[in-house]
Amino acid sequence: MKEEIVLGIDPGTSVMGYSIVRKMGKKVEVLEMDVLKLSTKVELSTRMKTIFDFVIEKIDTYKPDMIALEAPFFGKNVQSMLKLGRVQGICIAAGLSKQIPFTEFPPKRVKQSITGNGNASKEQVAKMLIMMGLITEEPKFLDASDSLAVALSYCNESQKLDTGVNAQLAEKKPKKKTSSWSAFVSEHQNRIIK
Repeated sequence: MKEEIVLGIDPGTSVMGYSIVRKMGKKVEVLEMDVLKLSTKVELSTRMKTIFDFVIEKIDTYKPDMIALEAPFFGKNVQSMLKLGRVQGICIAAGLSKQIPFTEFPPKRVKQSITGNGNASKEQVAKMLIMMGLITEEPKFLDASDSLAVALSYCNESQKLDTGVNAQLAEKKPKKKTSSWSAFVSEHQNRIIK
């Protein structure tokens, strides 16, 4: 039975959840789960460097086979979304610098995978992880349990995949047909306000 180590990350600029799980067939063992706390008084570029170094340290310690990240979701605050995207990019860059593949999961897909409800709260996700026997209590920062849920989402979906295939390639979606702005305008004349 092939062992697989997964680093799960819930990106954040002040609190970043992370977890390390070992998957053996259908059995999953939590090796570590916690958060990296960063002061918002420290400049963002310094926090990004701290995150990069931290992810490299976890990769060097645990030698994961995959990094699973929660994808930033589109919210009302565009600046927050951009910052989360940068953190995700830093984590991906750290993994790629060590030849570790990555995959990402939208928050609804993670919640659906763990609770069966894509609209579940962070507390409901944590409670389900307790019921599954993976954690004993709700963590102080739910970013930690969210990172575990992301890692488990990968483990659940990798059961359906050939384990030798990089998840980012196996989950690749067909490209949408792209066209120019002028083609869009000509196809949607009814949307033009004169």
